[in-house]
Amino acid sequence: MTPESPGTGSTVRRILLGSQLRRLRERRGLSRQEAGYVIRASESKISRLELGRVSFKERDVADLLTFYGVTDEAERESLLRLAREANAPGWWHRYGDVLPHWFQTYVGLEEAASLIRTYELQFVPGLLQSEPYAREVFRLGNADAPAHEIDQRVELRMQRQQRLTGPNAPRLWAVLDEAVLRRPIGGHEVMRGQVEHLIAVSKLPNITVQVMPFTFGGHAAEGGAFSILRFPEPDLPDVVYVETLTGALYLDKRDDVDVYMQAIERLAVDSATPDGTVELLGAILRET
Repeated sequence: MTPESPGTGSTVRRILLGSQLRRLRERRGLSRQEAGYVIRASESKISRLELGRVSFKERDVADLLTFYGVTDEAERESLLRLAREANAPGWWHRYGDVLPHWFQTYVGLEEAASLIRTYELQFVPGLLQSEPYAREVFRLGNADAPAHEIDQRVELRMQRQQRLTGPNAPRLWAVLDEAVLRRPIGGHEVMRGQVEHLIAVSKLPNITVQVMPFTFGGHAAEGGAFSILRFPEPDLPDVVYVETLTGALYLDKRDDVDVYMQAIERLAVDSATPDGTVELLGAILRET
């Protein structure tokens, strides 16, 4: 199967198909256990399918559609085509040796997002990192990794960034704690280049960069870094991504998302304006 190119989204297709199958099942008043019996699977397998966490077998989708009473050929074909498309491997799969399985989900969601809002307090967000800065970050987190593995990780990060300047580019709105800019990652020249890169990308029409200055004191997101992804498909909820040292949380329940949305909105209000941020970045350059 041909891998999909940047900007497409098999991950989102899986989630979309899963949500449609869930609605069809619930409309018929059927349990996950009953659905699982039809395709010789467990109740938990149906749950994973409906959440878009695993790939689909076209035969299983066809059997479920029959069980759910979907007889219209056009509707069946539409959903079966979605199942086929959802199984296309993402372009990032070729980096599977260095890409944690829990992060593959994020890359897939990022590829399909129309709006990405992110807050960082330790590193520049990956989508805004210069190549030398990204290399130093990976060296810090993977001290024992061979050079070729670091090269692959950097290449993947640069590949992800291409979508920001490609067709149907998402809107990226990033809030950085000032500590991100004051932490000397890689030394003077690397940091200077990174700040210059931030100034350059902040001029792109789809990218907004703000800095939360030290002078503000405490703020709405002291709990740590997070990202919120929004998709063009109306059936898909916003997803909050929170990374840990050994994995990640993906939150899509409305109550959870609302808490993070309120935090990012507060950060946007309390941080330096985009123009003020460029002035702050320029001041940091003059200091170095």
